[in-house]
Amino acid sequence: MGGASPDAMRAIVVMGVTGCGKTSVAMALAERIDARMLEGDAFHPAQNIQKMKDGIPLTDADRQGWLESLGHELAQASAAGEFAVLSCSALKRRYRDTLRASSPGLGFVFLQLSRSAAMERVAHRNGHFMPASLVDSQFRDLEPPIDEPAVLTLDATESLPVIVDRIVACWRLPRAG
Repeated sequence: MGGASPDAMRAIVVMGVTGCGKTSVAMALAERIDARMLEGDAFHPAQNIQKMKDGIPLTDADRQGWLESLGHELAQASAAGEFAVLSCSALKRRYRDTLRASSPGLGFVFLQLSRSAAMERVAHRNGHFMPASLVDSQFRDLEPPIDEPAVLTLDATESLPVIVDRIVACWRLPRAG
């Protein structure tokens, strides 16, 4: 893992395909280090949510404004002196680069998960707009963040405490309290 040093890091994006545990990990990490939690899905415009509910994969054009909004939120948190943790699929390198452009010192945690595990998790998830029928499109779009700066790749099937411990240890992040 290369890239931003812990002193330069201002935010972390917890990324991966649907069902990998982005929100759970991001929430637990934000709580652990007393950071501002940003739920990427909360910033999707209504038309994106409706497309996904209807089982229609989002296009790059659909995601562009959403990514710009997320970048704006990251920049605002940084300007306010807050450390932010964002849950966001960030499936393609250009999406990650859009976020990096708005927030220098951005780290990424890639929660790696098999297609079958993602299907299983999404099929048993309640109250989420993303149907299991879109898992394949997520894997089609996924460009794993290999040889990109400040990326930590973790096994999404590990327990939540283990994943958070590894993130904190990797970047020597401060602990709340």
